[in-house]
Amino acid sequence: MDLTWLSAIVVGASCLVLGYCIGSKYPPRIFIKAKLAKINQSSRNGKKDKPKEPLEVENLADILDDFKMVLVVRNDLKIGKGKIAAQCSHATLGLYKKLHYRAPKALNRWEMCGQPKVVLKIESEEDMLVLQERAKSLKLPTHITIDAGKTQIAPNSRTVMAILGPVEVVDDVTGGLKLL
Repeated sequence: MDLTWLSAIVVGASCLVLGYCIGSKYPPRIFIKAKLAKINQSSRNGKKDKPKEPLEVENLADILDDFKMVLVVRNDLKIGKGKIAAQCSHATLGLYKKLHYRAPKALNRWEMCGQPKVVLKIESEEDMLVLQERAKSLKLPTHITIDAGKTQIAPNSRTVMAILGPVEVVDDVTGGLKLL
């Protein structure tokens, strides 16, 4: 009888160690990602939405080395330094999320360059939208952050635009702007 309990404890402890080893080698996020991928694939097969095509900047990542991100801040809003920092963070993250699936090589190239970011200023929303059109005409990805208006500025104000791409092409768009 005593040996039965002892063998049950040994088997239980062995299973616990085995579970720990498997869990540390294959974290749960791997299984969760596989499940999410399966769900996303099934929703795509249900004709909800087709996968988006890669962005043009992805092709430039194969032939050009130096990439950078430029953050263009509206100077006419007269917002505080902390608010500018938060809005720049939103713009950076928004563009990063956009590129994560549609231009991973371009994102990787930017990361390999040390993730350079330059913050410039622009004088109006109209000027920012003109700059965005210029960037789009050169096939550069952009993201404009729109503020909720809970603190310093009016709701739905466009505050910061992020642009990422090869240094020469980005400079062609933003070269005439001054540092913030």
